[in-house]
Amino acid sequence: MTDYGEEQRNELEALESIYPDSFTVVLPSSACRFGTKEVAELLPTLTGASASQGWSEAQAFLRGSAAIPVLSENPPSFTITVTSEAGENDETVQTTLKFTYSEKYPDEAPLYEIFSQENLEDSDVSDILKLLALQAEENLGMVMIFTLVTAVQEKLNEIVDQIKTRREEEKKQKEKEAEEAEKQLFHGTPVTIENFLSWKAKFDAELMEIKKKRMKEEEQAGKNKLSGKQLFETDHNLDTSDIQFLEDAGNNVEVDESLFQEMDDLELEDDEDDPDYNPADPESDLTD
Repeated sequence: MTDYGEEQRNELEALESIYPDSFTVVLPSSACRFGTKEVAELLPTLTGASASQGWSEAQAFLRGSAAIPVLSENPPSFTITVTSEAGENDETVQTTLKFTYSEKYPDEAPLYEIFSQENLEDSDVSDILKLLALQAEENLGMVMIFTLVTAVQEKLNEIVDQIKTRREEEKKQKEKEAEEAEKQLFHGTPVTIENFLSWKAKFDAELMEIKKKRMKEEEQAGKNKLSGKQLFETDHNLDTSDIQFLEDAGNNVEVDESLFQEMDDLELEDDEDDPDYNPADPESDLTD
């Protein structure tokens, strides 16, 4: 006949050695949670034992000693905290698993739950519970807590890798969207025969409207423009404007005499001395 209590106590002892920093026993009678260190500190009060007896008494207490038979009389519960390996940016995910032995464990699966978690999505929690159920079913008849915890550890590492992959994909997607948006700024709308003809019809209509407006403005400006005669008739100051200009200048016209020096050296022909010159014939002064 299988001694389930003995198998459970042996497994608890092994788990405590494997996970000294994350293994904690939950005492059902007080609903308190104790690890070996805490129990070692409490033993003098609980049992009257010497504090110098230390770890051995604490371990005996957690295994269910004769003095305090907690594990022998109640289904023992305990928690193990599992933390993933650090990701690229030192991010981690963590969960604390709570196990409670069933009466006929390991021939029956233990009870388990997610006691607490950090940085896990709801879908991750659901996946971990499914994984525990599958592993428990596959390992019936054997002590399995170490196997279950190891499977969860691997799952947490996988989740961290998925977080990294998801972040990389999100980054690539944002870069792709930014690139597409930049391309749209330069490419504009593709030209087709239909949208070109539509644009040209609109452009021609706008151009015709501009020409009509310009012609109307020029026509209106022409109507308002006075002829020279009309200007003199309407403004009599123009009659004496040139005279007034000369008077203001003092009738002084400066002449640069140097421009007319050495005039005698110029070879100037007198048309009247030309025997072939005919004043009535403008071309008579042309030579062959």
